[in-house]
Amino acid sequence: MISNLSIGQYIPGDSFLHKMDARVKLVISMILIILIFFVKSLGGYIAFAAFLIIAIAFSSIPIKLILKSIKSMWFVMALAFILNVFFQTGQTLIWEWSFVKLYKENLIRGAEMVVRLIMLVEITSLLSFTTSAKELTDAIELLFQPLAKIGFPVHEMALMMSIALRFIPTLINETDKIMKAQTARGAAFDSGSLISRIKDMIPILIPLFINSFKRADDLALAMEARCYSDSAKRTRLIEYHLSWRDYVAMGITAILLVLIIVGI
Repeated sequence: MISNLSIGQYIPGDSFLHKMDARVKLVISMILIILIFFVKSLGGYIAFAAFLIIAIAFSSIPIKLILKSIKSMWFVMALAFILNVFFQTGQTLIWEWSFVKLYKENLIRGAEMVVRLIMLVEITSLLSFTTSAKELTDAIELLFQPLAKIGFPVHEMALMMSIALRFIPTLINETDKIMKAQTARGAAFDSGSLISRIKDMIPILIPLFINSFKRADDLALAMEARCYSDSAKRTRLIEYHLSWRDYVAMGITAILLVLIIVGI
């Protein structure tokens, strides 16, 4: 499962989405994430799915990577489906056994939640695959720059996010290596009771935390050796400007937004 995680991964490319302004991609992603929970009709889901399929086609990202990112969230999706189906009350009872009752409305609600989670994973995966950590943090810093006038630490926040995004793939790979090393020594992470599985995670978490603190200390020493100062005024090597791709993407997003609002 660790190797299936795609959070923080960036795939270099020359596609339509890769060439878009990172600020526009971030804003559109946030709009879509909020908008997805307002979709109520079948037509709305079809329109949203068509939008994502077009986005995937214009990203030049292999479909197997998108499916891989969805596969890594199967447990969350299954849990969301079960909670919506069996722990909610409905009106149309279609099946009953002992204290377990199954309602038609709950099945629809559970299916909608799974579809929303799949679309949510696709949105975040596309943003991660087509936007580097540096572009993403630059976009966050530029979007929140007006808050710096009232004393909000915009640069520090962007720096923390940049470091976090940079080390997520590193920690995932390191966790995978530790698990393989422990498996080679006879550890079993997929068998036994829940308590035993939790205990088996201790030999993974301890070296992972130690290595994480060591990496943080090395990074702090490297930044200090380079005379890093959070109060210094910095310029950027690359200046961000909107292009026709950004206006096209914003236009299509606006059309989708209108269709969802009017209840297609």
